[in-house]
Amino acid sequence: MAAAPEVRLSREMRLIDITMIGVGAMIGAGIFVLTGIAAGVAGPGLLLAFLLNGVVTLFAAAAYAELGSSFHDAGGGYLWVKTGLPEPHGFMSGWMSWFAHAVACSLYALGFGAYFELVMRAAGIVNLELPLMPLDKWLAVAVVAIFSWINYRGASETGKAGNIVTAGKILILGVFVSFGIWITLQRPDWQSAFEPLLPNGMGGVFTAMGLTFIAFEGYEIIAQCSEEVRDPRRNVPRAIFLSLVIVIPIYLLVAFAAIGAVVPEGMSSWQFLGQQKETALVDAAASFFQGGGGMILVGGLLSTMSALNATIYSSSRVSFAMGRDRNLPSWFGTIHPSRKTPHKAILASAVLIAFMAVSLPIEAVASAADIMFLLLFIQVLWVLISLRRKRPDLDRGFRVPFVPVAPILGILLQLFLAVYLFIYSPRAWLSAALWIGIGLAVFYLWARKRDHAYARVVAVREAAARGEYRILACIANPAHARHILETASALARHFAGEIVALSVVEVPDGEILARGLDDVAVAQGMLEATVEGLPGDVDIRPVVKVARRTSYAITETALEENCNLIVMGRARQASLVERFAATIVDRVVRSSPAQVMVVSAGKWADEVRTILLPFEPGTHTDFAADMAMRLAGTLGARVHAVRVVPPDTPALEMATMEHEMMMALADRGASADVEVMRAGDVALALVRQSREADLVVLGGSEAGLLEQLFAYPMPLELAERATVPVIMAYDVKAEAKVVAA
Repeated sequence: MAAAPEVRLSREMRLIDITMIGVGAMIGAGIFVLTGIAAGVAGPGLLLAFLLNGVVTLFAAAAYAELGSSFHDAGGGYLWVKTGLPEPHGFMSGWMSWFAHAVACSLYALGFGAYFELVMRAAGIVNLELPLMPLDKWLAVAVVAIFSWINYRGASETGKAGNIVTAGKILILGVFVSFGIWITLQRPDWQSAFEPLLPNGMGGVFTAMGLTFIAFEGYEIIAQCSEEVRDPRRNVPRAIFLSLVIVIPIYLLVAFAAIGAVVPEGMSSWQFLGQQKETALVDAAASFFQGGGGMILVGGLLSTMSALNATIYSSSRVSFAMGRDRNLPSWFGTIHPSRKTPHKAILASAVLIAFMAVSLPIEAVASAADIMFLLLFIQVLWVLISLRRKRPDLDRGFRVPFVPVAPILGILLQLFLAVYLFIYSPRAWLSAALWIGIGLAVFYLWARKRDHAYARVVAVREAAARGEYRILACIANPAHARHILETASALARHFAGEIVALSVVEVPDGEILARGLDDVAVAQGMLEATVEGLPGDVDIRPVVKVARRTSYAITETALEENCNLIVMGRARQASLVERFAATIVDRVVRSSPAQVMVVSAGKWADEVRTILLPFEPGTHTDFAADMAMRLAGTLGARVHAVRVVPPDTPALEMATMEHEMMMALADRGASADVEVMRAGDVALALVRQSREADLVVLGGSEAGLLEQLFAYPMPLELAERATVPVIMAYDVKAEAKVVAA
């Protein structure tokens, strides 16, 4: 069986594109909205806070540069931690990263809304009442929708939009800095504005570092888009360091200009900035020159839009990577057929961002985003050390010097900042702890099983790609054993594979497994008698397993033997007790690492000439069609594909369905005829069609236990009422299936 095709994102982004994405993410709402607040707690020590944040950032940025030059897939730190550290670190790094970037997006969107509302008031638009929520929140939702659409359009559009916006805001900050420094240096006593340097001590500096740390994250987005970058081995490290070289001096110059040039009455400049809070830079620029406040308003709008654009990109790529790995529903891991972008991940991230922007107390959750970024960066530094030991073979375009000393120092610095944030905002730590707790619950109750199942399926599919095809034939009832082995033999001949014939000796709970050894000889004899007389061109290896649960023994053997397909029997049910007992099959289907075919034995013909394929919409129809055509090719039979539609279905619609069926079966290697027929009772119509066939193959039922007990689904009803053998085909469950993404 051919492996699922690998789908990749086109590498269109240049060095300038990803550098500007990183710069755009860093020069965001942080520098415009948080500068005044941070100045109020650190005083002129804000300069020291920005400088120290740059040093702390450098350690993690170097780790991102090395790992981003080594791994060229979407997902960034999430995929590295998943590769280099034990569970649940991989899942939690993605969970925290997705949340942190989404919260940052909400902050940027709300910043945009607040700034744009000021612009509207300056234009004379005041007291605009809107339903449900305030104007600034409606503006936040609107800008999220706009930039989500830009990201949906594709990476190249994202880069162009980001480059224009980022260049504009850098120009505006350049004008602000130029006027601010010129005004500062015109004052003979300008140094007094920076005295005392630490009015609130180093504690104020540390608090300001925590407040403004979100302004220094953003470079990691460069690594997260590595899958779409030209020559990522060379360009990813260069872009990370270039973005920091651009951003850190800008932050220092903005702080110097704001503190040095503002001359308020009755208070120091830093106290004035702290008093004005989020509008501090607007008020400072307004005192520089006529129209300066408006210029900063425009810069704030450009800044929040640029950061929002880049962070939506990042947030969607993390959730896309988690969906591709089955840590989130596979829905997240799909790519638009024409745009080639993870459109569903973008939509999910946009909904999450907008929801938080209008519903949550953004200040406390934004601080929690800082904590999560710090914890994520700690994991990345840790995985850098781990992968140096585990994967010395990686082709590293950049290598962090002084490993492990440098990353350990980085871990300690990041941990210090994270702990210090608890002193500033216990509520932020509570929010972060709550999200982490939810993530751990999701992992252990849901994602962990999916992750393990995904790994098992990958192993099985890789074995098939190497030409190692193995079928597990489960023999329980001697009356059905022959039919199960004949089905398995036909497929084994087609795939040039082998058969493992399994018989399970079940031991009741409370007794030791050795008790079942007494019945092993009987099971071996049954297997030997069943195998005799089968064609000698197929390798059949008998295996007897002693277990307490038959379903577990089957799935365990499928894993041990790397089986691609399980073939088992299912008796025709009559009573509720017999239907309940048949759930062994359902448990195998739910937990199987391989595809499953269930044979419900009727009267087998000496020669199979016609195979009926009910072509009903469902999860497993494609697999059933594939198996029916393969069996037909091996047995020399023809396939009669039938779809039953309601009596009032228009003829034109039926003709379209017939054409689609023909196209679906055309390239599967055997002859087939198709028919679309009207009927009120689907099961009855198919039972009648089965009378003209020797075998029925159809997609299995997804019904739960209660539905099977009291409201029989169509495939099971057909298996019970047909007089010929019915094979129900089950593709690998969606939780474990490898999907091209």
